[in-house]
Amino acid sequence: MNRIKKKFIYALLIIGPLAFIFISLFIGRYPVPIPAVAQILWCKITSSICNIPEMSQVLIWDIRLPRAILGALVGGCLAVSGASFQGLFRNPLVSSGILGVTSGAGFGAALAILLFKATAPIYIFAFLFGGLAVLLSFLIGRVYNTTPTIMLVLGGTIVSSVFAALISFIKYVADPANELPSIVFWLMGSLASARYQDIFIAGIPMLIGIAGLMAVRWRINVLSMGDKEAQTLGINTGLNKGIVIICATLATAGAVCVSGIVGWIGLVVPHIGRMLVGNDNRILIPASLSLGACFLILIDNLGRMITGSEIPLGILTALVGGPFFVYLLKTTRGGGW
Repeated sequence: MNRIKKKFIYALLIIGPLAFIFISLFIGRYPVPIPAVAQILWCKITSSICNIPEMSQVLIWDIRLPRAILGALVGGCLAVSGASFQGLFRNPLVSSGILGVTSGAGFGAALAILLFKATAPIYIFAFLFGGLAVLLSFLIGRVYNTTPTIMLVLGGTIVSSVFAALISFIKYVADPANELPSIVFWLMGSLASARYQDIFIAGIPMLIGIAGLMAVRWRINVLSMGDKEAQTLGINTGLNKGIVIICATLATAGAVCVSGIVGWIGLVVPHIGRMLVGNDNRILIPASLSLGACFLILIDNLGRMITGSEIPLGILTALVGGPFFVYLLKTTRGGGW
């Protein structure tokens, strides 16, 4: 890749999420002209008087903008976590939910819906049970007093299966008239109820996780070489693996607790990043952050525009991500690793 092409790709990765957020403000079943969107944003930022109809102001500032920002955060977190886990475990089929965080968060949310029927407990329970799932995966991986990569993956598979069964049990005992539809809709993923409060609350663990992964992304390059090679280079493998897992868990759990379970982003987006910038995690991690944000905003816009009723995110990410992943495999012939 020549230098000019590389700079062009980097510029697109920086501008891309901001452009997608802005575009999502004026498209939809109730379109708003671009000049009106720009005027609303300027008036809200500067606290000046706006002559745009109140309904348009509420639509842009209170509904579409927080939804787009939250979509960018969620997509970026899932993609960055997936890229980090793929590098850490040296496995291109690993995603951000490999250690059970998504299934644990799903059970926590379903349990909160069953017990409380309120929004705040859903976020809290989803985040706590997502972290608990990763902790259980780690403890299972320590059965031999060590934590080899394969044992962590096996621990995550076991924990995911157990929490998936618990989710099915929650569905079985839930009230089919009220509780069950809420549980099913949450598990399919959505940003329909996005608010600025959600960004401020869930954004804390998401931003901490992203910042941590950004800070240690060069160490993921070393860890991907194997434990012996990393130790030879002076890297404390146990400590650095723990940092990567904790940061990726914070980012993923924070994303899942506000969006529900959204699959495929942590699997597909890092591969797109490798096609654009290569395997170096120092560049791939930021690229995955940008691409993941753009991808989920795009999917969310499609979900609210295709039909009169909103299509859940999990459905569209699977329908788009599955065939696209097949295309990636065919294009790269399984390469890039």
